[in-house]
Amino acid sequence: MGMTITERILAAHAGRDSVSPGENIWVNVDTLMTHDVCGPPTIGIFREQFGRKAKVFDPRRVVIIPDHYIFTADENAHRNIALLREFAAEQGLVSFYDADFVNKPGVPTGYRCTRDTCYSGVCHSTLAEKGHCRPGEVMLGTDSHTCTAGAFGQFATGIGNTEAAFVLGTGKLWLKVPPTMRFRFEGRMPEYLMAKDLILAVIGEIGTDGATYRAMEFVGSTIDALSIEERMTVCNMAIEAGGKNGIMAADIRTAEYLSDRTDIDYRVFRSDEDAEFLSTHDFDTEKLEPTIAQPHSPGNRATARELSSQKIDRSYIGSCTGGKLTDLLAAARVLRGRKVRVDTFIVPATVTVDRQMDQIHLDGKSVRQVFQDAGCHIGPPSCAACLGGPIDTFGRANEPLQVVSTTNRNFPGRMGHKQAGIFLASPLTAAASALTGRITDPREMLQ
Repeated sequence: MGMTITERILAAHAGRDSVSPGENIWVNVDTLMTHDVCGPPTIGIFREQFGRKAKVFDPRRVVIIPDHYIFTADENAHRNIALLREFAAEQGLVSFYDADFVNKPGVPTGYRCTRDTCYSGVCHSTLAEKGHCRPGEVMLGTDSHTCTAGAFGQFATGIGNTEAAFVLGTGKLWLKVPPTMRFRFEGRMPEYLMAKDLILAVIGEIGTDGATYRAMEFVGSTIDALSIEERMTVCNMAIEAGGKNGIMAADIRTAEYLSDRTDIDYRVFRSDEDAEFLSTHDFDTEKLEPTIAQPHSPGNRATARELSSQKIDRSYIGSCTGGKLTDLLAAARVLRGRKVRVDTFIVPATVTVDRQMDQIHLDGKSVRQVFQDAGCHIGPPSCAACLGGPIDTFGRANEPLQVVSTTNRNFPGRMGHKQAGIFLASPLTAAASALTGRITDPREMLQ
């Protein structure tokens, strides 16, 4: 019996010819990522278990990205980042993305950098932009949306702080091989749909526990035609269905994206023709509609058309799921030449995306100018309000607002106030809704 992509990657990293779902195996880890929320406790456990002077398994394979609580006056958040800086200097880490980590005592000379070269933005987008997402590798991260990197044909999943501390010390982890569910999308993608609509359709179909500890493999002509950034959106939200990982086969688009981002050799794996899937779910892309996840669950599915009477107080366009260049261009396409009716927050995922808003033009105006002319608030590249954050976090819902958001989670309190209602949507739908003050099918604005 053949193996799926996920099984083939795990077998290779366990030094075995084959593995089967349900088996427990030791896996060699290529990359471990952590950030300013989970990094400090992970470091604390590492020092407690391995010793205060212990060294990480490989300073080239540990990536630390301050991104969640970086633009705030909160002292506890500052303390978290200070701990990361101390650890990065102590360990001589090669990949630490932080603007203020410059020419301080004990800091390697290689860290003489500027905001543009050292600070990046949201961890999942940074990992891709900096070439850390490579086909055939194993990436583990102390963030549930680490599964984003599955868009590159990589096994990527979130782990806890204790597990991460063990990986820091050993470069290995004991994992159970997940069975694989296959999701096949066929057909041309209409101009009013985005990857967010595809994954919300999946989660609405199987529920938020429908893929618990299972690999979610995405295939089909629609998936093949998606850009890398759109593929990242699909895999990003695999965890919202309970998935262990989301994954897609690497192809020419993957190779082109990585061509100037990494010089490390990688190996592409594909599912065997006789691979066994736990289940297969088929979707006709051309029959799908712009989709919404209503409060307070990513699985509470409805169409934008069905919710056309739902008033909103705010539109939020950002995060690892909705702040990539593709996402902001889609929103700008709807907003250009128009004015928003509700507070609309734009948060680029990374410094690179922030810069591209000035470099790319629509109808003679930069993307940034399009947003400014529409009356949007533009924040610094970070996770911002996606995880709520301290009270002064940009875009945080400090009142019981009704918000249409391109983020990936809409649990109570997720964006701040516990009574805020978060409607998850694509950037097209979020932008269209900003113009009307109600949930709006983007087809109304694209005609």
